[in-house]
Amino acid sequence: MSMAADPTRPEYRAAGTDLSERRRSGVSRGALLDVAAPAGVEPTPDGGLRLGALTTIAALAADPAIRAGYPGLAAAAAGLATPQIRRMATLGGNIAQRNRCWYFRNPDIACLKKGADACPARAGNALYAVAFDSAPCVAPHPSTLAAALLAYDARLDTNQRRDAPIAEALGDGRAASAETALRPGELITAVALPAPASNERAFYKRAIGRAHAEWPLVELVLRASVEGGVFAGLRLVAGGVAPVPLRLQAAEAAALGKPATATTFAAAAAAAIEGANPLPQSRYKLDLLQGLVLDLLEQAASQG
Repeated sequence: MSMAADPTRPEYRAAGTDLSERRRSGVSRGALLDVAAPAGVEPTPDGGLRLGALTTIAALAADPAIRAGYPGLAAAAAGLATPQIRRMATLGGNIAQRNRCWYFRNPDIACLKKGADACPARAGNALYAVAFDSAPCVAPHPSTLAAALLAYDARLDTNQRRDAPIAEALGDGRAASAETALRPGELITAVALPAPASNERAFYKRAIGRAHAEWPLVELVLRASVEGGVFAGLRLVAGGVAPVPLRLQAAEAAALGKPATATTFAAAAAAAIEGANPLPQSRYKLDLLQGLVLDLLEQAASQG
């Protein structure tokens, strides 16, 4: 679903797990439009899957076809939020949810995402801010599923366009008052996944501050194929570090075609933070990101 940039404009409501919180605080105050969109998981003629936007996150995590063909997505869905939220929250809502910055969430503080001309986190408490500072707002993109879907080259259908690459809908994070590039009134209706790759390994892991029910500080989705002890295919997408889910292309290039050894893992982890420009308080995220890259590459190499 898409969220209104103007807090007084109507907003789409599906399960409303995040919207209800924002309305209680007064951050969102406009009218609501309850939505009717497809739910469920269906095969497509090209061997992929079509996911209805109102499919719950719990259903995604448990679906046999997703678990078999897209294990990185299934693991990401199973790892986010709490069981109660996963049973209610929807695929479309998770992709289009609002950021978790405490300045944005405070109804008494003005910020870029609420129409102001400055980001208060830059001069304030930016502990959970981006480590790749590429947009005026320093809040990281909040959607775990968006990172996983980017890793799988998903495409979106909305009420305004069809078969759009998810990267197009997410944008570059520079939108003044939204977390995506969805247009005003645009509603996600379905997500399409291409046919699964053969002989592929996929993993998801997050670094958090507590044992349970915590928003990730950094998260990573990895897809890999290993042939003859060499990385023949690799995709790495990080969340929690940038205004949009970030594909770690330099890390992929450092490992692709190389032996699945500790030397390669270290080279990829070093490359994962190329181009990073963290705020002083968010520099620790680079260590977390490198640790996740090392961990998941080791898992991919050892599985077999």
